[in-house]
Amino acid sequence: MASSSDLVLITGGSSFIGLHALHQALQQGFRVRTTIRNEAKRSLIEAALKDYDASLDYTAIEYAHADLLSDAGWDDAARGARYVLHVASPFPAAQPKDEMELIRPAREGTLRVLRAAKRTGTCTRVVVTSSVAAVAYGNTPSEAGVFTEADWTNVDGPHVSAYVKSKTLAEQAAWDFVKSDEGSGLELATVNPVGVFGPPMRPEDGSTTCDIVKALLKGEIPLAPRIGFGIVDVRDVASLLLLAMVRPEANGERYLATAAPQAMSLLECGAALRSGLGQAASRTPTRELPDWFVRFGARFSGQLKAAADNLGKQGDVSNEKARALGWAPKTPEEALVATGQRFIDKGFC
Repeated sequence: MASSSDLVLITGGSSFIGLHALHQALQQGFRVRTTIRNEAKRSLIEAALKDYDASLDYTAIEYAHADLLSDAGWDDAARGARYVLHVASPFPAAQPKDEMELIRPAREGTLRVLRAAKRTGTCTRVVVTSSVAAVAYGNTPSEAGVFTEADWTNVDGPHVSAYVKSKTLAEQAAWDFVKSDEGSGLELATVNPVGVFGPPMRPEDGSTTCDIVKALLKGEIPLAPRIGFGIVDVRDVASLLLLAMVRPEANGERYLATAAPQAMSLLECGAALRSGLGQAASRTPTRELPDWFVRFGARFSGQLKAAADNLGKQGDVSNEKARALGWAPKTPEEALVATGQRFIDKGFC
């Protein structure tokens, strides 16, 4: 049984998800340690958390220097931990020319964390933050048009990016490790979020997903391409990570994290922001960009090429398994509005 005196190592604590995981773990009374690549991250983490919620004592956070690209520091980082939440993962600003630039650190970094956890002798379970990217690409769903945890991305399928491959291969490596002699006895669960929205603690948090809300609010998408995506609030991702960490039945399981099975189109996102934020969202799109224009523009624009590859694709993703664990996510609309409201309140856009 979990105890509030248990030590939780959270990798990637300065990230969008990592900050919320730190916050909720502290709220629940756990002792918390996080990895940083340099000392500047320490003050960044503390400042972001204090600005978000000044009621907690963030001086209790322990810090360890470690990098996914190096073996150094991981044994010290994991020492004494009962649980590890592996959140750190490379996310590209643009697709690299060599896909191994993403695949290698994602896969090898995950294995470094798992090996360090196993060597502690105290760690009982690791929860890896994977992605819907490891589930729903390059294939079709196995159950009546809805992707579930039983599905795996086909890395050799069409339109499978280096990022998608990196998340898939890293998660597969994690499962292979705990099934091997080297990893025997170490428990594992994974959480596979769709697009993560919700209140950012820092202006750069959320990367691509929160940038979508920012662009919608600023009127940078006057006409919306006919594309859609799943949505989940970052606070709900953090809560699912902690549920998967402590619930006995989560051992050996994958959990898709999505607020609702259905994807939301960009046009629907704009409508949700207008409904929740009023005049502040008046520049969000009310009309769609014709498909023919997107396909034509794809010849000249990388952004439109990505949109053209996904026109009309809105595969449903089940959250039944996560709900059975006791998870109760906010609605997609609530996640979007929380993102936009935070941007407005903090002057992030």
